[in-house]
Amino acid sequence: MTEMTAVRDVMSTTLLTVEATEPLAQAAAQMDARHVGAALVLNGELLSGILTERDVLRAVASGGVEGTQVGAWMTHDPETIAPEDTTGRAAALMIHGGFRHLPVMEGGRPIGIVSIRDLMRVVIDDEAPRGV
Repeated sequence: MTEMTAVRDVMSTTLLTVEATEPLAQAAAQMDARHVGAALVLNGELLSGILTERDVLRAVASGGVEGTQVGAWMTHDPETIAPEDTTGRAAALMIHGGFRHLPVMEGGRPIGIVSIRDLMRVVIDDEAPRGV
């Protein structure tokens, strides 16, 4: 992985955002419709959590989806990264933290999200043969 690649160069800026009071099933349906593995949970414009596929899976496994709000299952105060940080740092945070999505913050507000899939694209691009 190219250590010099900035997170801003690989992050997604098309964010799915939900509120903690939103029904969990509704948020999961939005994630499915958008084909994303995570939704940022906002309180106004501020990040309060992240809802991931794993969170939804835990809720389903416990029988706690019906009538439950996002706030009951989201990951509160998730790890975040700045857009100027490197993809290497993002990968290290994800590997050591055991998660696959990392909100990108600037000026205290979410501006993007980087996933393990985004980071793998950097590796694949770096390993592709040149001039072939």
